[in-house]
Order: sequence, then structure tokens, then C-alpha cells
Amino acid sequence: MEKLIVIAEEGERSLIEKYLPGCECPIKVTGVGAINIIRSLQDVPRDTHVINIGYAGSSNFDIGTLVQVNEVRLNHPNVQYPEPVLTLDPIDDGMFSIADRKAVCYSNCDFVLESKYTDCVFDMELAFIASLGFQQVSAFKLVSDNLSLHAYHELTHGVEEA
Repeated sequence: MEKLIVIAEEGERSLIEKYLPGCECPIKVTGVGAINIIRSLQDVPRDTHVINIGYAGSSNFDIGTLVQVNEVRLNHPNVQYPEPVLTLDPIDDGMFSIADRKAVCYSNCDFVLESKYTDCVFDMELAFIASLGFQQVSAFKLVSDNLSLHAYHELTHGVEEA
């Protein structure tokens, strides 16, 4: 099975260099958010093992914590409706024996600035990746901020405020 590393922004290449030195897997830079994910990955064969690595916020994990994501959901704190929880695949080939912890990732359509959820991370891509029907999806997120767009931008030089 082919592996593909998926990152949202060019700045996340440094995570690959740090945590996967010498990795020979192809890398796809998608852009931030759902539409960019769908457009970038729609033609990737579904038997590809997609590995998403990127930055994420957390309300209580220390900045710099590396999280292996074990399941992903959409974040919609104002309403409840039935939707599947998407379980992700652990990487068992020793590639990522470096994760500090496992946790749920909540994907959003905007940057999360506050949340009652703890012991989790927040991103803007993973649920959309996992929803596309790939046979295997794995993910690792480095906590870049504690729900602060300013702190995220300082570290990553990523997305700007509207």
C-alpha cells in the first residue's frame, strides 16, 4: 500500500523533517480547510495510506505536545446531531513511536478560540480527510497553541486573521 503524507501548509514540512527524518514518502500540500482537502485529495486512490501531520490547537495540552490521533469528529458545539465518529489507524511500522499521547481531534471550519472540550486537539482538515473513504488514515498533530490565533501564527507563520 502506498503512503502519502498530507500537510495543509508548506510550513508543516518542518514537522516531517523533525519527526520523519529520511522519509521517502510523497508529500501533498493541500491548503487549509475542507474545500482545499476535497479538491486536493479527490483523485488520490482510496487504497493509499494517508498520513496527516500538522499543527493543532488544544485547550489544555502543553504547546509542543505531539499527539497521535485515534479518532476524529467535527466540532459543532452549539448543536447536537447524529454523525459517525471516524476511527483512525495507528501506525504500526515504527514510523511514529514518538507521540507523547493519543487523543481525539475535532475538525472545524474556522479557528477555535475557546472550547469546553479538554484532552483533545482542534484542526481544520482531518475529519474531511477521514471522510473521503481512504482505507487507512493516520494522523499526528503538534500542539501549536492553546486556542490562540496569535500564538499559532507566531509559531507557524500560517493562516492570517480575516
